Amino acid sequence: MIKPIAHISSPFPAKFGVPRQPGLVPSLKAEIIFEPEYRISEALRGLEGYSHIWVIWEFSESVRDTWSPTVRPPRLGGNKRVGVFATRSPFRPNPIGLSVLELEKIELSTPNGPVIHVKGADLIDNTPIYDIKPYLPHIDSIPDAKAGFAGDVVSNKLSVVIPENLFELIPPAHRASVKAILEQDPRPGYQKDDTREYGFFYADMEIKFIVQDSVLTVTELTFPHRIS
Repeated sequence: MIKPIAHISSPFPAKFGVPRQPGLVPSLKAEIIFEPEYRISEALRGLEGYSHIWVIWEFSESVRDTWSPTVRPPRLGGNKRVGVFATRSPFRPNPIGLSVLELEKIELSTPNGPVIHVKGADLIDNTPIYDIKPYLPHIDSIPDAKAGFAGDVVSNKLSVVIPENLFELIPPAHRASVKAILEQDPRPGYQKDDTREYGFFYADMEIKFIVQDSVLTVTELTFPHRIS
């Protein structure tokens, strides 16, 4: 039986808006905070020598009692079914996720014990983490590997328009990440309604937007949990 060794501290309280793959938003920062029994700095000895790590985690928001042998990937429009093992869908027999993240730094002495700071995370806040392993570029990187149907999907970034009065509301530390997240088109792959206003939460902000002709325009930005 396995159990979580840590959890992620991420700016995303919910799934909507989270990048679909790790590394798509390199500036996106998160922290790996260990559970009390694993807060042992010796367990991280030598990890600082690596630039990236593999993180094995749980799709905690997608746990189900049943599973389907086929799924409908959003990137294929949500209309075509393929085998679950040919996708990275969260709806799997075992809801296990795998991400390679940039290791920014390690703090060994904090109120929460040793903390690993990472970049490019595609995990929602409080996601359980089961293991951490070093990424080895000479073994883990295969430049001529085939990408299957995923390699045939064209992913064009959106043009993002953030009105100046709204842009100034974004804390400077989050401005690059917000723009990069929006460029990736946070909408589900099967929802492309150019009359609908979408929204998601990120770092205490609620960001609302519309998309028309490949241009995403931020329409509203609020801080719903901020006490005035």
